Amino acid sequence: MRIIPAIDIINGKCVRLTKGDYRLKKVYNDNPVEVAKQFEDHGIKYLHLVDLDGAKSKHIVNHNILKEIKTKTNLKVDFGGGIKSDSDIEKAFENGADQVTAGSIALKNRELFVNWLKKYGPGKIILGADFKERKIATDGWMQNSEADVLEFCKEYQKEGVSYVVCTDISKDGMLQGPSLGVYKEILDNVSVNLIASGGISSIDDLKKVKAIGCEGAIIGKAIYEGKIKIKDIIELC
Repeated sequence: MRIIPAIDIINGKCVRLTKGDYRLKKVYNDNPVEVAKQFEDHGIKYLHLVDLDGAKSKHIVNHNILKEIKTKTNLKVDFGGGIKSDSDIEKAFENGADQVTAGSIALKNRELFVNWLKKYGPGKIILGADFKERKIATDGWMQNSEADVLEFCKEYQKEGVSYVVCTDISKDGMLQGPSLGVYKEILDNVSVNLIASGGISSIDDLKKVKAIGCEGAIIGKAIYEGKIKIKDIIELC
């Protein structure tokens, strides 16, 4: 299982939110590039980079930080936040993204998302399936829908999606454990590489996520708060 630390960016700084609430942000470092370099120095190979300014603004904002991270590290970066148009996704790839995560557009403009899958290939496009009480949320988690997370994943498996990042918003930043039941339900019904996100707070949580078959796990606050040590992650891998 791939372990993927997260860097979320607001105003050029490395932050974490609680339950996706922009009012409940905590700044951990003024320099996301330095944080990325520290991850790499400890043996990490992957990074989940989220442009929260972009998610709120509905277009990419922090592409320069993506470019700098890719220039100064060898990390493989999946980038998300504000990717709503052809120009946005082109900008993400031009600035070095190895993969792009898109969720809002998959719900609101199916045709465009499917076109991206065909143009760039399923290895480059990750479906963002962020949910609250099983319902998909969009636009930096500020908008709710009636789309069920399992049906959402099923629908896009038929279109060729092979990677899905699934975040339970109610658990994000809470350090109270991941949504194992939902992840297992998805894995039992959909053939995708599922990346778990939200609530992971310990090595034991990572072992449980791995045991049910997740291809990857994204960790944010648990690292920044010292709940999970990088050396323990490397040992697990």
